Amino acid sequence: MAVLPAKITPMKRYEEVLVALRRIIRATDLHSKQLSKTSGLTAPQLLILQTLRQHEELTVGEVARHVSLSQATVTTIIDRLEKRQYVVRERSTIDKRKVYVSLTDEAGKILLDAPKPLQDSFIRQFQDLHEWEQSMILSSLERVAHMMDAQHIDASPVLDVGALDRTHGENPPPNS
Repeated sequence: MAVLPAKITPMKRYEEVLVALRRIIRATDLHSKQLSKTSGLTAPQLLILQTLRQHEELTVGEVARHVSLSQATVTTIIDRLEKRQYVVRERSTIDKRKVYVSLTDEAGKILLDAPKPLQDSFIRQFQDLHEWEQSMILSSLERVAHMMDAQHIDASPVLDVGALDRTHGENPPPNS
């Protein structure tokens, strides 16, 4: 008796969407692991270091605005970077209420060898799209975020995944 091939049922639309979302999550996870392995940094840490390299010295609040994260989240990340001697905090000599954050020479060395963030490739390709395509993607992703009750989650324009610290929204690397 011949064995009939199993009937393959086509995926439902929502399954296709979930597969696409899973692929995005998986790509960011793989990139985050590679980033951590090669530089010992998380994507938000790298973004903050790159921001400080561009602007030399900023207050924590200014860093938070540049990277689109809450000041509490940035403070926690900077605390970790300071422990690793990648940044220093210095009180302003002009206005004692202000504390500036700047890079150390060690951070400069790390940034030379750090891989490009995953979003760099995405940004280049996204900017090549027509404006209507960009708007369609943005609208669809905002709707998906809302459907997943994620519109309230603190997020920066950095592709990074992992277990989020519910208080500060950062994904700390092991042993940091």
